Amino acid sequence: MRNSPAPQTVRKLVLALLGAVPFTGAMATNGYFSEGYGIKAKGMGGASVAMAQDGFAGANNPASASFSGNRTELGLTLFNPNRDMARTGGSLPATAKSDGDIFLIPEFGYTRIISDKLAWGLTVYGNGGMNTNYPGGQINCGGSNNVLCGSGSLGVDLIQLIVAPTLSYKLNEQHAIGISPLLVHQQFKAYGLDAFSGQSSNSSALTGKGYNSSSGLGVRLGYMGRLSDAVSIGASYSPRVHMGKLSNYAGLFAGGGSFDIPANYALGVSFQATPTVTFAVDYQKIKYSGVPAIANPSNSAGQLGAADGKGFGWSDVNVWKLGVQWQATDKWTLRAGYNKGDNPIQARDVTFNILAPGVVTSHYTLGATYALSKDKELSLSFMHAPRQTVSGTSTNFGGTETIGMSQNALGVQFGWKF
Repeated sequence: MRNSPAPQTVRKLVLALLGAVPFTGAMATNGYFSEGYGIKAKGMGGASVAMAQDGFAGANNPASASFSGNRTELGLTLFNPNRDMARTGGSLPATAKSDGDIFLIPEFGYTRIISDKLAWGLTVYGNGGMNTNYPGGQINCGGSNNVLCGSGSLGVDLIQLIVAPTLSYKLNEQHAIGISPLLVHQQFKAYGLDAFSGQSSNSSALTGKGYNSSSGLGVRLGYMGRLSDAVSIGASYSPRVHMGKLSNYAGLFAGGGSFDIPANYALGVSFQATPTVTFAVDYQKIKYSGVPAIANPSNSAGQLGAADGKGFGWSDVNVWKLGVQWQATDKWTLRAGYNKGDNPIQARDVTFNILAPGVVTSHYTLGATYALSKDKELSLSFMHAPRQTVSGTSTNFGGTETIGMSQNALGVQFGWKF
């Protein structure tokens, strides 16, 4: 076995990533979760639960650390979401496009075999997030106002960073289980919502309070089994992560500023059809309905910030991830994938979701890895999510409102084995 990279080197990489993530924010793809973690998974539509080819066990399946070997990956994704809204008819027609459409999203993965039975690792990644920034001045509600009648620009910015140390245990040569504690830190800010003051239980903690942070501790459990030389299966589960309250926004989020991470689970299978071609299929369920701030309908009777207060009205999301990988040459591995998720937003909640138009459902992906040497490689991924829209009656201004989004992402990752 080769010596592992110096601990100081790994520590510097993680610290650099931790320093970079707080300055990134974007709207993710399956609701506000990313379509995949790790550039290889991204190239396969996010399919990863039954694959063990990188160091992202803590994000995908903790048990995969037992099969992925000794490796480190450092990746960066250039993410381009395009968000817009339009209101036709009613008392105040308007159109607006969100500014800020380029984001850099870093991630880090590391796994190491420490005995015949045990492996450990570390994954640092962004869970996803939501970001909008509509300029003001589209309509006149007694002045120059944004599209929701507030003063100045309008938007939100949610960033969730997860550090996931991982321990995996081999039951035998074919089967393993794993666990990843999830150390979560989130930041959030909202602005331009002062027109909603009359609908808030605490209007002094509704909008324009700058970034507010909270932390939480969760867990991801995993299983991976190699049923044969050709077939592997996997499963992972993370219960709801209870986060500390965002007290600066106690008058916005239901439960006095509570914004937890929803429970989610995934099942996957991979099949090596030929010595050079592997197919992978994942099914993922994200239970947004378990978090009141996300799930409460925007027409709830309660005021913003109350336990039964208005929310984004998001439904649970079912996601299918299909991927194929082809070892084209000794140097090149090529990938393609398709990710299909439900739209969590109903027509009833369009007005509130101008802030968070997570409506895209289809994602087409490509990827490749080039072997720079026996133990070093460079991976790339590309994702395109075609424009999707949802329309509904405006709850504040009458007429019809439409929210829309399309996305592109380009990722690069350097990896090495040791």
